[in-house]
Order: sequence, then C-alpha cells, then structure tokens
Amino acid sequence: MKRTTRRPARTEPWNPYAWQTQSLLLAYPDDRFPPRLALTHKVAPALSEAVAEPLLRFTAHAERTPGADLAAAYVATFDHRKRCCPYLTYYAHGDTRKRGVALLRMKQTYAAAGWRLSDDELPDHLAVVLEFAATDPVAGHRLLTEHRAGLELLRLALADEGSPWAHVLDSVSATLPALAGDEREAVVRLAADGPPEEQVGLDPYASPVFLPDPVAGGHR
Repeated sequence: MKRTTRRPARTEPWNPYAWQTQSLLLAYPDDRFPPRLALTHKVAPALSEAVAEPLLRFTAHAERTPGADLAAAYVATFDHRKRCCPYLTYYAHGDTRKRGVALLRMKQTYAAAGWRLSDDELPDHLAVVLEFAATDPVAGHRLLTEHRAGLELLRLALADEGSPWAHVLDSVSATLPALAGDEREAVVRLAADGPPEEQVGLDPYASPVFLPDPVAGGHR
C-alpha cells in the first residue's frame, strides 16, 4: 500500500491578519465590539475575496443589530446550543479523559511559543486558537487543520441555525485546505453520532467554561 503524507502547511502573508480579525469577531460582543467591526473594514482589502467577503457580511449584520440583541444571540448560540460549541476538542473527544489530554497538549504548544493562558481560559476555544495562529502561523495552522472536521461541523451547525457567526466560520474555512476524504468521513460520523460520551476522570476539564471574552486577556 502506498503511503501518502501531507505536505507542510503553507500560509499566506495575510493569514495572520485574517485569523486575528476572526478571533476578535468570535469574542463576546460587549462595548469593545464596535472598534473590532471597524478594524474588519480596514483589514478586509488585504485579504483574499473568499476570506474577506464573509467577514464583511458578518460586520454588516452586526452593525445594524442593537448591541444587546447581538449579545443575547451570542449567548443563545454558543452557550446554550451544544452543537454550536466553540471548544474544538469537544468534537473529537466529547467530555472524556482524552479531551483532557488534548487540552494539555494544546497548552504545551502555546507554552513552547511563549504563550501562557490565564487560569480561566481553555486553550481550545476557537477564538483563542485563532489568536494564537495570528502570532505563530505555522503552529496555529497545524492546530486548525488538526481540528478541521470539528470546525466544519461547527460551521454547518451555525449555518443551520441561521447564525450570523456562520459567516465568520466560512471565513476561517477559506484560510484552510479543503476537506480531505477522511475528514469528510469524520464530519459525517460526528454529525450522525455526536462526540464521544462522557467518561470518568475528567477533572480538571470536566465541563467547558464559557468565557465572556476569550481574547481579552494577555497571552504572551
């Protein structure tokens, strides 16, 4: 049997700008959100059309939506719908012991790059992963592609809900390679079966901590 290997990740010069912008737009829309929307307009011309257009569709929606309504929609989407969970290791491991190991490995990846998260932050929140990718594109791209199936399932779930944040996930997907055959199969399997069921011994990662603003803290 011929063994195939995936080529090393190739990132575009504008990828860090895209990932930082996407990270900011996936944060809780508090009173700091309007400047983030304004930043999107400044960054968009430097991005590819496939990456920029979904971001501008999201900002157009957010700019015409009252802040309180946008915040309520964020909580209803990401905090109250498990199928829209923004924690990437959940899709592969559910609330199992393996998820704790995956979270530890992500923290070690961040630490090797000089990052240290605060105690109330989980390393697999998509906004955190994107912010890391903006500062370390090669390692960040690797993390995102490792969770490609979960990202696609989240994108599809948001689209099914009619969520404006589906546009942000469209933009994230446009920065990554297309789904390979085995990744497509993983998406189908996850959609049909859901994440693995809960097992014992989950501490300290037994339950996701829903963060009001996963990119507000200092990580460096």
